[in-house]
Amino acid sequence: MEMRQIRGMEIAREGKIKKTTDGWRVPSQSEDGFYIVDEMFSCTCPDSQKRKTTCKHAYAVRYYLKTEIDTPQGKVVKEKRISRPQAWKAYTQAQNSEVKMFDELLMDLVNGIEEPEQGRGRPRLSLNESVFCAIQKVYSQLSSRRAYSLYKNAEGKEQISKTPNYNAINKLLNQADLTPILHELIVLSALPLKAVETQFAVDSSGFRTRSFGEYAEDKYELNRSHQWIKAHICTGVKTNVVTAIEVTAENGADCPQFAPLVATTHEQGFTMNEVSADKAYSSRDNYKAVKEAGGQAYIPFKSNSTGKAGGSMLWRKMFLYFQLNQEEFYQHYHKRSNVESTFNMVKAKFGDKVRSKNKVARENELLCKFIAHNIVVLIHESFELGVKIEFESNFRKTKGL
Repeated sequence: MEMRQIRGMEIAREGKIKKTTDGWRVPSQSEDGFYIVDEMFSCTCPDSQKRKTTCKHAYAVRYYLKTEIDTPQGKVVKEKRISRPQAWKAYTQAQNSEVKMFDELLMDLVNGIEEPEQGRGRPRLSLNESVFCAIQKVYSQLSSRRAYSLYKNAEGKEQISKTPNYNAINKLLNQADLTPILHELIVLSALPLKAVETQFAVDSSGFRTRSFGEYAEDKYELNRSHQWIKAHICTGVKTNVVTAIEVTAENGADCPQFAPLVATTHEQGFTMNEVSADKAYSSRDNYKAVKEAGGQAYIPFKSNSTGKAGGSMLWRKMFLYFQLNQEEFYQHYHKRSNVESTFNMVKAKFGDKVRSKNKVARENELLCKFIAHNIVVLIHESFELGVKIEFESNFRKTKGL
């Protein structure tokens, strides 16, 4: 056992650890104060903050949660269950206010989109109002024709100046120039939680389309199978807000998407202390990408991986750490399960399939799902964490729409 573990056992035996709403309050051994250890076993002490390691206070909580009981077969270690109570009051307030607040926040979010210059011809529909209608339609999960009543209601509430034809929104989603705008909206919708999220997870998941792949049902007695598209996301592990996304075909490789997702999140000003992902992302380049963003990657090594540096001493260092401290490594790695929660939230609320038929429209519709998800997350966190929601309006000049 290392010295931190021994001292952690000593603190646990004193029996002065207290459970609070923020975590566990652990007394300091060197002074009269105390430190807070959260549910991820991250501590507020200097040792944990500076060295990014498991400190003696975190070890103390781990030992505190384990108690030895006598049985006829001998001593058995029983671990106390870590409870994560739901903030029901905040949850109820968020649910009751969601529809009203969604439209208000969506209006603020799209308001920063610069309108393209009007040339000759008929006056065009407002771009930000059209984007507002497109995201509202995806949020409602209504068909194009049935969503027309939403646009009428929005005009009656003076959220938009003119009700667009239902087919105008479909045409907008078919435009490739809309894609970078939606990517920016995802980033901007995550920024209000910049002070909250410091730990992230990366993964991918498929969404079903309405089209079928090539098949020869009559000749080979094969069943028809739907085509899929794949969303690669970087999400905060505390609030499940999506900070970056890439959309590929169903067979798009996971590993090459990792570094761009991390870079996008870092460039927007997020502090990236940790990034976790599964073995599919295990590579020297991905460990390096997180290091350059100022954080530490926790990606398990494949069974055939070796400790050879191959030009990356970081790879060798983490390989040895993984081999010698697997329990501690997996405590960090298992935060990755939060990205599964994010996908489950999106699919449960906004559907696991896209309605659009062509490639561009599918990607844009999927991006709209994640924008809607981020807005819903912001609504919840405004009640639970008291986050003040203000969107930046740093859109690039929009051309071609």
